[in-house]
Amino acid sequence: MAISVNIVKRVDILIKLRQNHTMMLETAAAKNILVLHGPNLNLLGSREPEVYGSASLDEINGRLSELAKDAGANLVNFQSNSEAELISRIQQAIRDTTDFIIINPAAFTHTSIALHDALAATRLPFIEVHLSNIFARESFRRKSYFSALALGVISGLGARGYYLALEYALHTR
Repeated sequence: MAISVNIVKRVDILIKLRQNHTMMLETAAAKNILVLHGPNLNLLGSREPEVYGSASLDEINGRLSELAKDAGANLVNFQSNSEAELISRIQQAIRDTTDFIIINPAAFTHTSIALHDALAATRLPFIEVHLSNIFARESFRRKSYFSALALGVISGLGARGYYLALEYALHTR
């Protein structure tokens, strides 16, 4: 019985978090967007281009910044190979003007309960992005600690996944 009660409580919590995110989305288009890039994404363009594409992180960030500026929004990009730095930046989003997060947690997708908890604490809507299709790769990559909290997951569309997530944040409300 204790196990089923805990599962019901967890489902109730997830439903409430998703409802909170949905309510926040109904207010207005995002004007202050934080894009978080996890470990090793600083190597994009040279790291396994057959898996992750040929675009560098600077190219992706540059295009995201252009798209946001054209839409009249502010966009901040942040990349770190450190879980602690990513958590600190997420916690900062609670206090600053961030109203939407786009995150590619990279390898932390499959390991970081701490990042999950930080995102849950912000109560900010977010989209999880992956350059490769994590569900078509090794079995250990198929588990995400973020998907249940995310408004959506974009996986396997390369850099275009970031642009689609930004388009959603800017225009789909």
